[in-house]
Order: sequence, then C-alpha cells, then structure tokens
Amino acid sequence: MQKIRVLIVDDAVVVRRMVADTLATDPQLEVVATAANGRIALAKLNQVKPDILVMDVEMPELDGLETLKELRKTHPRLPVIMFSTLTERGAAATLEALTLGANDYVTKPANVGSVAVALQRLRDELIPKIKGLCPQLLALKPPLPARAPGNGTSAVAVPQLVRAPLSKGAPRPVEILAIGVSTGGPNALAELLPALPADFPVPIVIVQHMPALFTKLLAERLQAKSTLKIREGVAGEVLRPGQAWIAPGGQHMVVESSKGVVRLGTHQEAPENSCRPAVDVLFRSVCVAYGAGTLAVILTGMGRDGLRGCELIHQANGQILAQDEASSVVWGMPGVVAQSGLADKVLPLNQLAPEILRRIRREDARSHSL
Repeated sequence: MQKIRVLIVDDAVVVRRMVADTLATDPQLEVVATAANGRIALAKLNQVKPDILVMDVEMPELDGLETLKELRKTHPRLPVIMFSTLTERGAAATLEALTLGANDYVTKPANVGSVAVALQRLRDELIPKIKGLCPQLLALKPPLPARAPGNGTSAVAVPQLVRAPLSKGAPRPVEILAIGVSTGGPNALAELLPALPADFPVPIVIVQHMPALFTKLLAERLQAKSTLKIREGVAGEVLRPGQAWIAPGGQHMVVESSKGVVRLGTHQEAPENSCRPAVDVLFRSVCVAYGAGTLAVILTGMGRDGLRGCELIHQANGQILAQDEASSVVWGMPGVVAQSGLADKVLPLNQLAPEILRRIRREDARSHSL
C-alpha cells in the first residue's frame, strides 16, 4: 500500500514529536523527516521527497511565510498545510500563507484541558486534511491535471454528473446569493467577490469554514480588494443589497425573516458535518426565508457540508452553481453537489462571477439549461 509521505516543519521539538506521533496512528501516512525551520526543510526536500508538508508559521531563521515563497519557486504544486496559533497574529500570518500558496491550515490545540484531548483534536483535523490534499496517492480518485495553487483558469471539461438534474421550472428572480466554501476558500473568495460590482443588487451571505479571529480578518482582507461591503456577520443586522456577510468563526449564521425584513442571526448549537459555522445551517435558513429566490454557490472545500442545504434549495426551485474540479483545491463540497445532480451549472472559478451576474440580471433566465 502506498503511503503519503509527510515532512513536518516546526521549531519546537515537542510539537514535532506530537505531530509525528499523531500521524503515526494512521497506516496510510508516513513521516519521512522533520525540520526545525524552513531553511532545513528546503534542504531536505530533494532528499526525502515528501508528498506534503505540515509547517509552522512562526519559526527562527526562515519562517513559514518566507519558506513558502522559496518553496513555490521550485515546488509550485507540493501541498502545504500550515500549523498556526489561535491568535490574531497567527490568524493574520495564516491568511497571508494561504495567499502565498499554502493549501490549508490547522490550528494548534489550546486550552483543551488534557494532552489526550489535544492529540485527538489534532488527529481529527490534520489527518483528513492530509488525505484530502493527496487523494491520488490513496486511489480515492484519479489525479487532477497539474496546476498551480489558486489557478482558476483551467479549461478542463466539466466532469459528467452521476445522474441527470431534476426537472425544474423557470427560475424566480434572485433575491439572495448564498456561498459555501472551505479548503481553498480564502483565495477563491478573493477572486470571486472583487469580480462583483459595488451595486450588486442582492445581499450575500457566506460560510467559510474557519475559527474565530480568522473570519474577521478574512472579511477585512476581502473588503480591501472589493467594492462590495464585506463584514463578519453580526446578529440583528439587516440584509441589504451590495453587502456580504461572512459567518463568524465558532458560530452558526442564519437569516431570519420577520414582517418583511430579513436579519442575520447567530447561535452556537452543535456543529453539523463537524463544522461550526456550517453551510447546511445557513442554506436551510436561506431556503426558508427566500425559497426559489435563492442562488447558492458551492466553492472548493473538503467534505459534504452544503449538500443537504442544496437539496432543499433545489426542491424549492432555487438555483445552484458549483465550482469545477480542476479549479478547486479540493473537489469535495462542490463535487458531491455536482455528482448528486443538484447543480444547474458546474464552472471554473473564473467563470462563476459572470454566471452569477447573468442569473441575477435575468437577461435570459427562461433559456437557462436546467
């Protein structure tokens, strides 16, 4: 059985050992080397030939960000998972790492009460992400064509759906845009949202799987690149056209309609699909408030979050778009929606904004191929 070869990069020997011991519990993974900083890691690359790196953000001599810059010059497609702290500084550095080409991140366990709980949390988060970024090594699906991280310009043919889409009538005018995204999401949102105009005619609600602190900083970064008003979701805020709200980390976000006014709500009920915020929670509430007036978009991400919500939106005669496999970092969330026949169209990332605008403006809504 082929194993996924992992290189661990962290300046703390305790952390290197903790991560190595955690990964050793899975027979499909093999830690081939460790390194105390980025400079040592770069020197070991050609020797140990890892399939993926798990790398700390803050290190002496050559930190995670500088290492990424050097790594991408010679290994543009080698998957990298950043290991970051749950602090504002750690969140900012992690978001910068994603911009520089990191594929995903895991936060270091903190204030969990025991070593056993910390190790279990690390195991639950890190191992699935490693496997999700190296599926071809586990024969989970055929390998994708080689591409640089974040490249949404692929012209690869859209994969065939497992079953034909359900029959739907002519769509109702779009009243809200709801977006669900996970792994690879910050870069996908950074391409999609700036392509939408300031006078975007409907509100936008977004679930990006991220912890607290991260979502606030993500909203600020996206706002700096976009003419839309982008903020972290706040309970009680009225939804207005041209405004985008990102669900706050650690909380589910919903929309609630009362007396003709739709407001945001947040709560901390149990995670769904191991996520809080969860796409399914938001999409259910959007479907109740807007029904057939919903346009849902499922972007790159690991897992199945958003599938159940899309089923409800589809049943309500709403519209659904999914990102294609070739432009996704991980084709989990959009893949299950597409393969379930729920997506009206499956498109590369760079074609989603024009399609969204076309559907919202309803230039030829009745002629859509559904």
